Amino acid sequence: MVYAALLRGINVGGNNKIDMKTLKAAFEQVGMKNVVTYINSGNIVFTTADYIKTELVQLLEKAIMDTFGLQIKVLIVSLEDMQKVMSTLPASWTNDDKMRSDVLFLWEAINDESILEKLPYKPELETVKYAPGAILWSIDKATVTKGGMTMLIGTKLYQQMTIRNVNTTRKIYELMLAAEKHLKE
Repeated sequence: MVYAALLRGINVGGNNKIDMKTLKAAFEQVGMKNVVTYINSGNIVFTTADYIKTELVQLLEKAIMDTFGLQIKVLIVSLEDMQKVMSTLPASWTNDDKMRSDVLFLWEAINDESILEKLPYKPELETVKYAPGAILWSIDKATVTKGGMTMLIGTKLYQQMTIRNVNTTRKIYELMLAAEKHLKE
């Protein structure tokens, strides 16, 4: 199976510094195959036939603790999970000088469409959609500070998600597809 491990809160503002080469080696040391990291924000694509998602969370969080001495939350996204997100993500959404678009990946405890009712968004300014496993959010860059979703920061809900911009999400998906192709060869 092809998975992405999304680490929450590393290399942000100088906190929880994790070197990607060392992280890759830690994943390989616990048996992950075809390990590829993408940018410094904790995105690791890998394959394994030995573990299910819940086992992977425990195994990889322990490997990070053992290697770096940091208690980092790991969200595991399967290729199937990512395909559901990508099928809902509008192709026109970008992250550039005109538009900000993010994917808020959800931990299982809040992964339900009813999460939309708990979000502080302003429909007149921002677009919010649910995809199984994620919230998709887009807003015009000119009004980003007026949007309601920025009020999520620091809340209990915010602690149960990890955010990637759409460009990063698309790249992770591309790496996952490449890993799947590699498995079939």
